[in-house]
Amino acid sequence: MSAINDLKEVVREKYGQAASLVQKGKTSCCGTTPSLASCCDPITSNLYDPTQAGEVPEDALKASLGCGNPTALAELKPGEIVLDLGSGGGIDVILSARRVGPAGKAYGLDMTDEMLNLAQENKRKSGLTNVEFLRGEIENIPLPANSVDVIISNCVINLSGDKDRVLAEAFRVLKPGGRFAVSDVVVRGEVPDAIRKSMELWVGCIAGALTETDYRAKLAAAGFSGIDVEVTRVYGVEEAASFLAGHGLDVEAAAREVDGKIVSAFIRATKPASCCGPACCR
Repeated sequence: MSAINDLKEVVREKYGQAASLVQKGKTSCCGTTPSLASCCDPITSNLYDPTQAGEVPEDALKASLGCGNPTALAELKPGEIVLDLGSGGGIDVILSARRVGPAGKAYGLDMTDEMLNLAQENKRKSGLTNVEFLRGEIENIPLPANSVDVIISNCVINLSGDKDRVLAEAFRVLKPGGRFAVSDVVVRGEVPDAIRKSMELWVGCIAGALTETDYRAKLAAAGFSGIDVEVTRVYGVEEAASFLAGHGLDVEAAAREVDGKIVSAFIRATKPASCCGPACCR
């Protein structure tokens, strides 16, 4: 099995465990299983305000393992079609569906059966009819080209071992003029090899994070324009120590090495409305 497939199986297992815990009545993955510690605070905490929390079923909020709030920043409009890559328990899909209204639609794409089952139950509880959850991988989006107005994602693209493929697929399914508006973890500066090589830290959104320069370059190579990276949170030594604990590292030393280098960011880009060249014809 390739390293990419190994990574997918680790991600699938850990996010499946997180969904199962929510369905069993746990408040979140935090504090329940040491192997899931990296998907918890401080990265995933306090992302949704009370008004937004009241717009979704409780289990959708409990299953949120993101690093930002893309629905608050994507400026969704009534009638638009939205796709959430790695939709998990469905919180961002449900929030998006409310914003685009009955004339619009919100798709959620996830590869984890447990998360999809939880998302379907949350859809039922929400009463929304403009929501659809799809089973699949973000490297192979099961939607036709030029079919989506906005792509959102919440701390999922960094989990992929083939980010170029993910961004190429995002470009393909967006309509001309469509918007890429995702929350993700981004690295500023050098990160120790021990962190980069830890699969557990991949699952926690850390080891697989791109540098801002690499993120911009990969988006441009996929064909996107108007690329912008807005930092929304910066993680210092205390936060770093929290998400590095339990992974066989010298936590104090590693936390100092990544102090201020790991951030949550909102990444925006646009598929050109019209252009020439192979990237525009996908």
